[in-house]
Amino acid sequence: MPEAFDQIFVASRAVVAGIERPAVVGVRAGTIAAVGTGDADADWSGERIRLADDEVLVPGMVDTHVHVNEPGRTDWEGFASATSAALSGGTTTLLDMPLNSLPPTTTLQALRVKQDAARGQCFMDVGFWGGAVPGNLDQLGPLHDAGVFGFKCFLIDSGVPEFAPLSSSELVQYMQRVAELGALMIVHAEDPDVIAAAPQARGRRYSDFVASRPDSSEVSAIHTVIEAVRRTGARAHILHLSSAAALDELRAAKAEGLPLTVETCPHYLTFAAETIRDGSTTHKCCPPIRGESNRDELWEGLSDGTIDMVVSDHSPCTVDLKQLDSGDLGTAWGGVASVEVALRAVWTGARERGIELARVVDWMSTRPAAVVGLTEQGGIDVGRRADLVAFAPEESLTVDARRLHHKNKLTAYDGITLRGAARRTWLGGREASTAHADGRFLVRSDTPAPTRIATSREPDPKETP
Repeated sequence: MPEAFDQIFVASRAVVAGIERPAVVGVRAGTIAAVGTGDADADWSGERIRLADDEVLVPGMVDTHVHVNEPGRTDWEGFASATSAALSGGTTTLLDMPLNSLPPTTTLQALRVKQDAARGQCFMDVGFWGGAVPGNLDQLGPLHDAGVFGFKCFLIDSGVPEFAPLSSSELVQYMQRVAELGALMIVHAEDPDVIAAAPQARGRRYSDFVASRPDSSEVSAIHTVIEAVRRTGARAHILHLSSAAALDELRAAKAEGLPLTVETCPHYLTFAAETIRDGSTTHKCCPPIRGESNRDELWEGLSDGTIDMVVSDHSPCTVDLKQLDSGDLGTAWGGVASVEVALRAVWTGARERGIELARVVDWMSTRPAAVVGLTEQGGIDVGRRADLVAFAPEESLTVDARRLHHKNKLTAYDGITLRGAARRTWLGGREASTAHADGRFLVRSDTPAPTRIATSREPDPKETP
């Protein structure tokens, strides 16, 4: 008797277990139930979805660094626009950062406010980070119990007054609590003293902006984090690494066996300071995009495993805050809007360097899921959720910011030609559409079952299953 599935995906090329090969994937009740290699599906029954010859079946990307900004700064971005943009770029899961929204996610009550704001607006699965700020040490436990994926802190001014940085002594205190909880601390690592001693950023010259946030600021702050990990045993994750000067100490810390992971972002792998025109505030981010040789070293750090993963750090704002008229890199808001183009940007750079698509999938799907404790996402394996993408790696598209799905139509990638296109996407085996918000609220996989998953959309009784 034929084995029955709800959907059967047939692909001449698929990324499975870290390699690209032919695959047939049987899906039942939204979960991958079988993975074959071709003829094994001869007796399978169910809806067949056959990918085109120029498409590769890949797991949906997992973007653990997105600033959605809702509620409170919803004119910057929102759950509907951010998840729509991410879905269009091949991302099926995102984690929302705890700041830039009002209130920030630094209390259990604020988490509930954010979840209420997201309800019914998510086109994909969404989880939440908690925040670690001076004075909220007692909130880490309740937030952890509610299923946040960890806690974000800054070691320098965050740019918004309601999310203050931790001092080095507070970092140790908070990481001791994180260790007790078995949680994860994610750190914006720049040293405020180093930056205070650097030339102040002002005006249009991009080189002046880079000089205002030197490599040594990241190196010093990362050293502080490593020492805190060594003292407390807590897990820590370095956010948006931009400076390759920190790679040697990170390699040594990992070789020592410290529980430390590292991410970088598409803009650090794509752009180089030498080619960014003066006054281009769409390229402003903190820490900054550095030079060409630095970019090459970041790629090397990815290839040798020092850097674990790549995430977007999508950080949009309204057009006025980017100060396009003045081009003042000292006062414009810092952040690159990139969630929709992240996969294409990284694949373009990887392809140019002879790096296989399977490595990109590892960096942008498998490893982010593993670092944050998502066991259903991140791969085409039996037992994982059937979050799948038909990705056309050779399709060439020029980015037009006006056509992107995020709310404010600004991006550093405007006018740049990138390779790859996410032609079709499935969530739990069901083809995804930005016409229907049917994502889920996610929490860590070790969270007690009664609070593990809550739907972010109330079903319409008129709909059929």
